[in-house]
Order: sequence, then C-alpha cells, then structure tokens
Amino acid sequence: MSSPQEDADREAIAALTLRLRSGGIRDNRVLSAIERVPRRLFLSAALQKHAHTDTALPIECGQTISQPTVVAWMTAALEIAPEHKVLEVGTGSGYQAAVLGHLSREVHSIERYRTLADLARERLSTLKISSVTVHHGDGLEGLPEKAPFDRIIVTAAGPEIPPALLAQLADGGKLIMPVGPKGGVQVLTLAEKKGATIVTRALQEVRFVPLVEGVASRL
Repeated sequence: MSSPQEDADREAIAALTLRLRSGGIRDNRVLSAIERVPRRLFLSAALQKHAHTDTALPIECGQTISQPTVVAWMTAALEIAPEHKVLEVGTGSGYQAAVLGHLSREVHSIERYRTLADLARERLSTLKISSVTVHHGDGLEGLPEKAPFDRIIVTAAGPEIPPALLAQLADGGKLIMPVGPKGGVQVLTLAEKKGATIVTRALQEVRFVPLVEGVASRL
C-alpha cells in the first residue's frame, strides 16, 4: 500500500508530465523517464513542496537543479537509445542523471563538487538506478578513459563547447550544451559529429550556471 506522500508525488508528476506534453515534448520514453523520477528526492526539505513546479531551484554548493522543461528538451534532443553510452558533465543534484539512467544502460556523470557527487550517488542508490556512475572530477576534461560517447549532455554554460568533449564524441554522436556568457542568456546548442566535421544547431535561449574548470578545493 502506498503512502500519502507517494500518492501526492504520483499526482504531481502526472500533472507535470501533462504540462511537458502540452508544451511540445512528444518523446514518450523521455516522458516516461521523468515520470519515474521523483524530483522531490533531489531537493532540500525546505524546497520539496516546489519539487514539481516547472522552475529551476537552488541546491547545495551554490548550484541549481534545472527546470523540468529544460531537462525534458535537452534529453529529447539527444534521442538517446538504450545501447548508447552517455556522458553528463555537471551531475548537480543527480536529477538529470537519474532521468538519463532510465534511457541508457551506461551513463557516466562528472561533478566537480565532492559533496554533490556523494549526494547524487546516495539518491541514485535509493532509487536503485544502477546504470549511472558518478565521477568526482573536472568536467571540462571529460572522461577520456571511457570515451568515445554516443551522447554528451553538459548542464552548465560556457562560451564555447570544450574541445576535449568534442574529441570524446563518437562519430555520429550528439552533444548538447548551453553556450553563451556567464550571467547572461545562453543558447542551447546541439552539436553532431559527422566524420571530421561538427555540425551545430541553435535550439532555444536558456540560463544556466557557468561551467567551471577544475575540481572544487572544498565541498
């Protein structure tokens, strides 16, 4: 028998999924993945009442959890298949990684803050999502030892797509990242590798925290 909280979660997630569908998300696998991940578990107790509103929210270490619409659009744009190997740069709360974990059998996520990496591992373990491995490291360097990747998602903004990440993208692979200035409006950019050529396409304007080089010395 489910608890009142579980029932409330299901109702709120169902309403959120309906909003995403009416907002243009048509990929049923992505919608199903979002339905299976209770966003509440990735937030502090004080913010859990806002878990299923379509807005970005603050998390530990001065970072944010992206709004569900952005998570859905970025994920859908990558067209992830179960056999794809996926790299996420910027684990944050672990929410996006959890969604990815329901779409691919192998997801690697990098986080520069050890506190966030540890919390994300705990949350993913609680949800029994074993397809995601969280790494504490510098996202700008990617994970060359696990490359190439069929799909790469970068959940922080930078002035350009890091060359190291493009180098780790498989032929025919896709990368999505917000590109633009710190503190300003960025453009969600989809890059596809075709042999030695990178073809990019602008999708929509967004606002993300900046992509920072290196591993955090504290936290």
